[in-house]
Amino acid sequence: MVTAVTANRAELIAIADAVAKEKLIDRGIVIEAMEDAIQRAARTRYGQEMDIRAKLDPNNGDLRLWRVVEVVEEVEDLYKQVNEKDAQKLKDGAVVGDYLVDPLPPIEFGRIQAQAAKQTIFQKVRDAERERQHEEFKDRVGEIITGVVKRVEFGHVVVDLGRAEGVIRRDQQIPRELVRVNDRIRSLILSVRRENRGPQIFLSRAHPDFMKKLFAQEVPEIYDGIIEIKAAARDPGSRAKIGVISHDSSIDPVGACVGMKGSRVQAVVQEMQGEKIDIIPWSEDTATFVVNALQPANVSRVVIDEEDDRIEVVVPDDQLSLAIGRRGQNVRLASQLTAKAIDILTEADASEKRQKEFVERSEMFQNELDVDETLAQLLVAEGFGELEEVAYVEIDELAGIEGFDEDLAGELQNRASEALDRREEANRALRRELGVDDELATMPYITEAMLVTLGKAGIKTLDDLADLATDELVQKKRVEPRRRNDDAPKRSDARSEDKGGILADYGLSDEQGNEIIMAARAHWFADDAPAAPAEAEAASGEDAVAESSQ
Repeated sequence: MVTAVTANRAELIAIADAVAKEKLIDRGIVIEAMEDAIQRAARTRYGQEMDIRAKLDPNNGDLRLWRVVEVVEEVEDLYKQVNEKDAQKLKDGAVVGDYLVDPLPPIEFGRIQAQAAKQTIFQKVRDAERERQHEEFKDRVGEIITGVVKRVEFGHVVVDLGRAEGVIRRDQQIPRELVRVNDRIRSLILSVRRENRGPQIFLSRAHPDFMKKLFAQEVPEIYDGIIEIKAAARDPGSRAKIGVISHDSSIDPVGACVGMKGSRVQAVVQEMQGEKIDIIPWSEDTATFVVNALQPANVSRVVIDEEDDRIEVVVPDDQLSLAIGRRGQNVRLASQLTAKAIDILTEADASEKRQKEFVERSEMFQNELDVDETLAQLLVAEGFGELEEVAYVEIDELAGIEGFDEDLAGELQNRASEALDRREEANRALRRELGVDDELATMPYITEAMLVTLGKAGIKTLDDLADLATDELVQKKRVEPRRRNDDAPKRSDARSEDKGGILADYGLSDEQGNEIIMAARAHWFADDAPAAPAEAEAASGEDAVAESSQ
């Protein structure tokens, strides 16, 4: 690069062309970098305080160097200003406010100036190269790219992508995959970030989308959009599940993905280091899709709890271990594939659970409605589980139960309403005992039971409630499978649970939660509102009296 600065005109242009071609950047950027380097060297020679400009002709390499000065009445900066009298020497007729060009002779570059110019050009070219890399890869996120393993650092694989380098972090690699330097490797462009050290291209071989893209390369029907992969879940290096659907009734989506004698799916399996892949027909019916997702286990019954966004799956006793899978792998992948929390019970467990719920609900009706055991059990058998259902259901529905009439139905509804009132009054007393302000009871959708829950969580004033975010208040609990060791009892409810929002158990939507919080914040804005006309007039009158008394 020393030669580049001290070279003749033709050599300067030739060097600019060579650098631009090698780094795949615009030739004008290299010319601009040279100009900047020459300007810095000139300031070192003539003074850093001067406003020195350089211009390199991109066609013939002609270099011009000049200093810019401003014409002023009184000079304050000798390096950048000149008075009107001295300005006439540079340009006849110059007046105050003009900017004049003072040509400078070419400079000879010493070793230090040449080194500084070299660093300046290197930095400019490097910045331009980084920007080019970011622009080239930022729109390619989600694509599969092939590169060569350049090195392995602290478990992270650095891949040469030709015009840039990518990184496969340890958590995005397939476990136990052996990677050597100079190996060709395919990976998914996961993200491209602009950082101070240059664009960082993060790659992945463990992401479910990597498997999707591999299938799109191997299965023409997926590439053409005839078959669609609706969902995918992976336990990298071990097992994966994909849900597929065909938009052409004459094409079997599972068969097309498997290929003749399994050729298509085996190509994907080989790229994913032997990872077993279950190809499952996708269905809009959640229950059907869950049954398919839990293959190869047989499912007896599926119960969907839409309120808690959970699914209870009942399997024969001899199918439990198969449905759960080794260390919970099968049910975990099925849960990820369906985006639902799945509980797996044996038929014996399900029967025990139903019996327990039946007894609990029957006892609740006996105590709250003051009825005998037979009548309480009859209500539960007919599908009633809460007092609200008895109190607010159409009376004809209650009267239609065998052995009931309108008088009995009306009496049950009255007793249910009275029981709900007693609950409300008990919750109100407990809420006040907890110190929860009465103002919170005026918030929309809020019940006394909710106020008790808020009080126990330390939310006792409008400001406490207003400080919450929507998800802190109403976000639903998320239940996901967790790994179990082999010594743990084989229970399908071994799950990790996110506590969710404070009122997560009350079924409030995000919109309702947002409305509650905005209502709690209303008094903040009321305090900032302008005074009413009458108040403003009274205030101005008081000010006038105060001024006259002074």
